[in-house]
Amino acid sequence: MSYIEEIYELVIKGKAKIIAEKVTEAIEAGEDPNKILNEGMIAAMDELGVKFTNGETFVPEMMVSAKAMKNGVEVLKPLLAEGSASVIGAVAIGTVAGDMHDIGKNLVAMMLESAGFEIFDLGADVSPQQFVQAVQENPQITIICCSALLTTTMAGMKATIEALTQAGLRDKVKVLVGGAPITQEFCDDIGADGYGDDAAAAVRLAKEFIAV
Repeated sequence: MSYIEEIYELVIKGKAKIIAEKVTEAIEAGEDPNKILNEGMIAAMDELGVKFTNGETFVPEMMVSAKAMKNGVEVLKPLLAEGSASVIGAVAIGTVAGDMHDIGKNLVAMMLESAGFEIFDLGADVSPQQFVQAVQENPQITIICCSALLTTTMAGMKATIEALTQAGLRDKVKVLVGGAPITQEFCDDIGADGYGDDAAAAVRLAKEFIAV
Protein backbone atom coordinates (compact mmCIF):
# COMPACT_ATOMS: atom_id res chain seq x y z
CA MET A 1 0.00 0.00 0.00
CA SER A 2 1.34 3.43 -0.96
CA TYR A 3 1.73 6.30 1.49
CA ILE A 4 -1.21 8.08 -0.16
CA GLU A 5 -3.40 5.01 0.23
CA GLU A 6 -2.34 4.60 3.87
CA ILE A 7 -3.16 8.24 4.65
CA TYR A 8 -6.50 7.86 2.87
CA GLU A 9 -7.35 4.89 5.10
CA LEU A 10 -6.21 6.71 8.25
CA VAL A 11 -8.63 9.53 7.52
CA ILE A 12 -11.46 7.10 6.73
CA LYS A 13 -10.85 5.29 10.03
CA GLY A 14 -10.35 8.49 12.03
CA LYS A 15 -6.85 7.63 13.25
CA ALA A 16 -6.11 11.12 14.56
CA LYS A 17 -3.25 10.06 16.84
CA ILE A 18 -1.04 8.47 14.20
CA ILE A 19 -1.80 10.33 10.98
CA ALA A 20 0.73 13.14 11.60
CA GLU A 21 3.54 10.58 11.86
CA LYS A 22 2.43 8.90 8.63
CA VAL A 23 2.20 12.23 6.78
CA THR A 24 5.70 13.08 7.98
CA GLU A 25 6.95 9.72 6.69
CA ALA A 26 5.31 10.36 3.34
CA ILE A 27 6.95 13.78 3.02
CA GLU A 28 10.36 12.36 3.96
CA ALA A 29 9.87 9.68 1.30
CA GLY A 30 9.40 12.41 -1.31
CA GLU A 31 5.62 12.45 -1.74
CA ASP A 32 4.15 15.71 -3.10
CA PRO A 33 2.39 17.60 -0.25
CA ASN A 34 -0.45 18.64 -2.58
CA LYS A 35 -0.96 15.02 -3.60
CA ILE A 36 -1.03 13.97 0.07
CA LEU A 37 -3.66 16.63 0.73
CA ASN A 38 -5.83 16.14 -2.34
CA GLU A 39 -5.59 12.40 -3.04
CA GLY A 40 -4.95 11.21 0.50
CA MET A 41 -7.08 13.40 2.75
CA ILE A 42 -9.61 15.46 0.78
CA ALA A 43 -10.54 12.42 -1.34
CA ALA A 44 -11.17 10.43 1.85
CA MET A 45 -13.43 13.16 3.26
CA ASP A 46 -15.28 13.32 -0.06
CA GLU A 47 -15.97 9.57 0.17
CA LEU A 48 -17.16 9.97 3.75
CA GLY A 49 -19.40 12.84 2.67
CA VAL A 50 -21.14 10.57 0.17
CA LYS A 51 -21.54 7.84 2.82
CA PHE A 52 -22.88 10.41 5.29
CA THR A 53 -25.49 11.57 2.78
CA ASN A 54 -26.46 7.95 2.09
CA GLY A 55 -26.82 7.13 5.78
CA GLU A 56 -23.84 4.76 5.75
CA THR A 57 -21.84 6.75 8.30
CA PHE A 58 -22.84 9.16 11.05
CA VAL A 59 -21.82 12.35 12.86
CA PRO A 60 -19.45 10.74 15.42
CA GLU A 61 -17.48 9.00 12.66
CA MET A 62 -17.37 12.17 10.59
CA MET A 63 -16.08 14.14 13.56
CA VAL A 64 -13.17 11.78 14.24
CA SER A 65 -12.25 11.58 10.57
CA ALA A 66 -12.29 15.37 10.28
CA LYS A 67 -10.08 15.55 13.37
CA ALA A 68 -7.65 13.08 11.79
CA MET A 69 -7.48 15.14 8.64
CA LYS A 70 -6.95 18.33 10.64
CA ASN A 71 -3.96 16.74 12.37
CA GLY A 72 -2.53 15.66 9.04
CA VAL A 73 -3.02 19.10 7.50
CA GLU A 74 -1.09 20.69 10.38
CA VAL A 75 2.00 18.80 9.18
CA LEU A 76 1.43 19.94 5.60
CA LYS A 77 0.69 23.62 6.28
CA PRO A 78 4.31 24.86 6.23
CA LEU A 79 4.84 23.12 2.89
CA LEU A 80 1.65 24.48 1.38
CA ALA A 81 1.97 28.03 2.70
CA GLU A 82 3.67 29.40 -0.39
CA GLY A 83 0.93 28.27 -2.72
CA SER A 84 -2.72 29.30 -2.75
CA ALA A 85 -3.89 25.91 -4.00
CA SER A 86 -4.49 24.73 -0.46
CA VAL A 87 -7.11 27.44 0.20
CA ILE A 88 -10.03 27.56 -2.21
CA GLY A 89 -12.21 30.12 -0.42
CA ALA A 90 -13.08 31.69 2.93
CA VAL A 91 -16.16 31.01 5.05
CA ALA A 92 -17.57 32.63 8.18
CA ILE A 93 -19.68 30.14 10.13
CA GLY A 94 -21.71 30.39 13.30
CA THR A 95 -24.85 29.31 15.13
CA VAL A 96 -27.29 32.22 15.14
CA ALA A 97 -28.15 34.48 18.08
CA GLY A 98 -29.91 32.78 20.97
CA ASP A 99 -28.85 29.27 19.96
CA MET A 100 -25.99 27.56 21.81
CA HIS A 101 -26.01 24.30 19.83
CA ASP A 102 -22.80 23.80 17.91
CA ILE A 103 -22.24 20.10 17.13
CA GLY A 104 -23.67 20.37 13.61
CA LYS A 105 -21.94 23.69 13.04
CA ASN A 106 -18.62 22.23 14.17
CA LEU A 107 -18.97 19.30 11.79
CA VAL A 108 -19.74 21.58 8.84
CA ALA A 109 -16.76 23.78 9.76
CA MET A 110 -14.38 20.82 9.92
CA MET A 111 -15.64 19.39 6.63
CA LEU A 112 -15.33 22.76 4.91
CA GLU A 113 -11.80 23.11 6.24
CA SER A 114 -11.05 19.59 5.04
CA ALA A 115 -12.29 20.61 1.58
CA GLY A 116 -9.79 23.47 1.45
CA PHE A 117 -11.72 26.44 2.82
CA GLU A 118 -10.29 28.97 5.27
CA ILE A 119 -12.67 28.96 8.24
CA PHE A 120 -13.68 31.86 10.46
CA ASP A 121 -15.61 30.04 13.20
CA LEU A 122 -17.64 32.64 15.09
CA GLY A 123 -18.97 30.06 17.55
CA ALA A 124 -22.53 29.90 18.89
CA ASP A 125 -25.04 32.64 19.77
CA VAL A 126 -23.70 34.83 16.95
CA SER A 127 -25.50 38.13 16.37
CA PRO A 128 -26.20 39.53 12.89
CA GLN A 129 -23.70 42.29 13.59
CA GLN A 130 -20.98 39.74 14.39
CA PHE A 131 -21.46 38.16 10.97
CA VAL A 132 -21.31 41.62 9.39
CA GLN A 133 -18.17 42.49 11.34
CA ALA A 134 -16.47 39.27 10.27
CA VAL A 135 -16.95 40.17 6.59
CA GLN A 136 -15.90 43.78 7.13
CA GLU A 137 -12.69 42.72 8.87
CA ASN A 138 -11.95 39.81 6.52
CA PRO A 139 -12.90 40.80 2.97
CA GLN A 140 -11.75 37.44 1.64
CA ILE A 141 -14.91 35.90 3.14
CA THR A 142 -17.39 35.18 0.36
CA ILE A 143 -19.62 32.62 2.09
CA ILE A 144 -21.53 32.85 5.37
CA CYS A 145 -22.92 29.68 6.95
CA CYS A 146 -25.70 30.14 9.52
CA SER A 147 -26.82 27.24 11.68
CA ALA A 148 -29.85 26.88 13.97
CA LEU A 149 -31.28 23.97 15.93
CA LEU A 150 -34.13 25.78 17.68
CA THR A 151 -37.19 27.00 15.79
CA THR A 152 -37.20 30.04 18.08
CA THR A 153 -33.83 31.19 16.72
CA MET A 154 -34.51 30.70 13.01
CA ALA A 155 -35.42 34.38 12.71
CA GLY A 156 -31.75 35.15 13.39
CA MET A 157 -30.96 33.95 9.88
CA LYS A 158 -33.31 36.46 8.29
CA ALA A 159 -31.95 39.18 10.59
CA THR A 160 -28.41 38.33 9.50
CA ILE A 161 -29.32 38.67 5.82
CA GLU A 162 -31.01 42.01 6.54
CA ALA A 163 -27.94 43.23 8.45
CA LEU A 164 -25.66 42.26 5.56
CA THR A 165 -27.94 44.16 3.18
CA GLN A 166 -27.97 47.27 5.38
CA ALA A 167 -24.17 47.16 5.59
CA GLY A 168 -23.88 47.02 1.80
CA LEU A 169 -22.32 43.54 1.90
CA ARG A 170 -25.14 41.33 0.65
CA ASP A 171 -23.87 41.20 -2.94
CA LYS A 172 -20.38 40.27 -1.74
CA VAL A 173 -21.33 37.04 0.07
CA LYS A 174 -23.42 33.93 -0.41
CA VAL A 175 -25.50 32.93 2.61
CA LEU A 176 -25.87 29.22 3.31
CA VAL A 177 -28.35 28.06 6.00
CA GLY A 178 -28.84 24.73 7.73
CA GLY A 179 -29.91 22.92 10.88
CA ALA A 180 -32.65 20.54 11.98
CA PRO A 181 -35.66 22.89 11.62
CA ILE A 182 -34.48 24.56 8.39
CA THR A 183 -36.08 23.71 5.04
CA GLN A 184 -35.57 24.76 1.44
CA GLU A 185 -38.84 26.69 1.67
CA PHE A 186 -37.56 28.67 4.66
CA CYS A 187 -34.29 29.32 2.84
CA ASP A 188 -36.22 30.73 -0.13
CA ASP A 189 -38.52 32.79 2.08
CA ILE A 190 -35.68 34.64 3.84
CA GLY A 191 -33.66 35.19 0.68
CA ALA A 192 -30.71 32.92 1.52
CA ASP A 193 -28.61 31.57 -1.34
CA GLY A 194 -28.59 27.92 -0.36
CA TYR A 195 -29.79 25.27 2.09
CA GLY A 196 -27.77 22.25 3.14
CA ASP A 197 -29.68 19.45 4.82
CA ASP A 198 -26.45 17.90 6.08
CA ALA A 199 -22.75 18.69 6.33
CA ALA A 200 -21.87 17.03 3.04
CA ALA A 201 -24.52 19.06 1.21
CA ALA A 202 -23.14 22.25 2.77
CA VAL A 203 -19.68 21.47 1.39
CA ARG A 204 -21.07 20.73 -2.08
CA LEU A 205 -22.96 24.03 -2.10
CA ALA A 206 -19.95 26.00 -0.88
CA LYS A 207 -17.86 24.54 -3.71
CA GLU A 208 -20.58 25.48 -6.19
CA PHE A 209 -20.67 29.03 -4.84
CA ILE A 210 -16.96 29.63 -5.41
CA ALA A 211 -17.07 27.99 -8.84
CA VAL A 212 -19.58 30.55 -10.15
